[in-house]
Amino acid sequence: MSQIAGRFRRVEPRRRVRQLVLGLLSDLPRKNCWSIAEWAGESTPDGMQHLLGRAKWDADQVRDDLRGYVLEHLADDQAVLVVDETGDVKKGTGTVGVQRQYTGTAGRIENAQVAVYMVYAGQRGHAAVDRELYIPRSWTSDPDRCYAAGLREETRFATKPELAARMVTRFLDAGHRATWVAGDEVYGGDPKLRTALEVRGISYVLAVACSHGVTTGAGKFRADSLAKRVPKRAWQRLSAGAGAKGHRFYDWAVIDLAHAGPGSRQLLIRRNRSTGELAYYRCYSPRPVPLTTLVRVAGSRWRVEEFFQSGKGLAALDEHQVRRYASWSRWVTLAMLAYAFLAVVRADEHARSPTPDGFIPLTCNEIQRLFITLVVRPAPDVAHRLSWSDWRRRHQARSRTSHYWRRSVPA
Repeated sequence: MSQIAGRFRRVEPRRRVRQLVLGLLSDLPRKNCWSIAEWAGESTPDGMQHLLGRAKWDADQVRDDLRGYVLEHLADDQAVLVVDETGDVKKGTGTVGVQRQYTGTAGRIENAQVAVYMVYAGQRGHAAVDRELYIPRSWTSDPDRCYAAGLREETRFATKPELAARMVTRFLDAGHRATWVAGDEVYGGDPKLRTALEVRGISYVLAVACSHGVTTGAGKFRADSLAKRVPKRAWQRLSAGAGAKGHRFYDWAVIDLAHAGPGSRQLLIRRNRSTGELAYYRCYSPRPVPLTTLVRVAGSRWRVEEFFQSGKGLAALDEHQVRRYASWSRWVTLAMLAYAFLAVVRADEHARSPTPDGFIPLTCNEIQRLFITLVVRPAPDVAHRLSWSDWRRRHQARSRTSHYWRRSVPA
């Protein structure tokens, strides 16, 4: 917490943000301002809600501190910036950025809020270092709706690849260094993002669709058409990294692409050894690199999926019950900080203490469990619990009365 303490002018929000982050790391079954305030020993949720909604502090400055914290502990020369989006299913239309749209969280079109994250993935561990909320055109074309949600007047529509480019640029402009960028088809299919990375001299391995067109010395082809021309001897069996069940072996092939500009460009093809399913990647690097390096970067994409799963499960990344943009950015930034704490502790423990025979290395899940059990252990008394029960029932009674009154008033 000393990393971000200077962003809070008063001691009260400085203490409260510590309690909120501890609450995000807690074992509460549901984490929101109500449950965390009760867990932290406060008499009402007003203080937590004020911290997220009205208190004076800048979430972007805390994000910058978080980025520095992650780089201080997890940096290495071959780290990969992985960009991807995730959605949170929402009800109603008032939550900032919400609309009916596809989200991988539900696997279908739902009323959802979508955000793009950038994860720093190094050899010691990984953690998210930036975030951007996707604001659909249905919002940016309605200034009154944007104003009600606390969006800035200059808010303009930006695609997900544009949001990714914005985060990469911010990372580099802050003086940090990353060799590679990885992402899925949403980002690989965008030529503006690829060009922006090439201009900055950043290498990338970005997934593309089977219908993606590429140019070789023999002409222009679809990616899946080129894959059929690859001879058997060109395929190599390589691991994309270790997973929960061992190394993830695939067959890989690479085809050089024609381009007038400087740098090395390839189409990387991955083949599942069991099903024969193919995946395709556009690759760029200022200088030629071996196939093993491209495979390593392509395999790093699972880090962002692990962050989404663990960030939501351990740090309540998706449990924000807020409507306005400022509250959203504050909640997710603090959730990213909570997860980064677990990632750094895990990296330090792995470096300091060799794993004994018969054990797996410490995981973020186990570190969270030990931290809450052995270090935090809040123990509110019975009177505190009963007081919160009374507060909830009074609040719910007022809400019910107000709801019934609104329904009884003639239109």
